[in-house]
Amino acid sequence: MVGLEALQSVQYVTVKGKRFAILSANDWEALIEWLETLEDIQVAKKASEALKTAGGNRARAGWLKWDDIKDELD
Repeated sequence: MVGLEALQSVQYVTVKGKRFAILSANDWEALIEWLETLEDIQVAKKASEALKTAGGNRARAGWLKWDDIKDELD
């Protein structure tokens, strides 16, 4: 299920005058995954644009070399 389908599956309840949106746990997880994918796409677009602006030069675009930083992630 994609995010839009999860949003369409929302049910509403009113408790003590407050309206709540109810999703199944599976739909909630699908929605979160969809949002994370959208965020990843935005990051990739920005990185691609920075690389294009830098004329394809990764260093000028601010990209780091994997071999220089890989040990920092352990």
